[in-house]
Amino acid sequence: MPETTRERLTSGGWKELEFGPFRDAVTIHWIRRFEGDQPGVALLKYEPGASVPRHRHEGLETILVLDGVQSDETGDYISGSYIVNAPGSEHSVWSDTGCIVLIQWDRPVKIFEEEIA
Repeated sequence: MPETTRERLTSGGWKELEFGPFRDAVTIHWIRRFEGDQPGVALLKYEPGASVPRHRHEGLETILVLDGVQSDETGDYISGSYIVNAPGSEHSVWSDTGCIVLIQWDRPVKIFEEEIA
């Protein structure tokens, strides 16, 4: 995997990176996968209308919106927004317009819809 640098992220170089499957209409480019007790860092690309179902954060999650608008139950976050979700917090996420976000998870999240299946 090529190194993803700050310059690449802020100048739109993420458009050239390879993304793989994550969820329906959401793809992922791993910058650093979870390893032991180390956090996971990735870029998520939401297609217009894409969403991630309600989930709980088992650790701290931080998000920087690089392009577009990401939304959750508390509001809409435009490009440049920095979002912090505390351990134990819950929400669902969507993007009506599509977006790209830089995300760091201290621990993987618990998706609630997968508990029902």
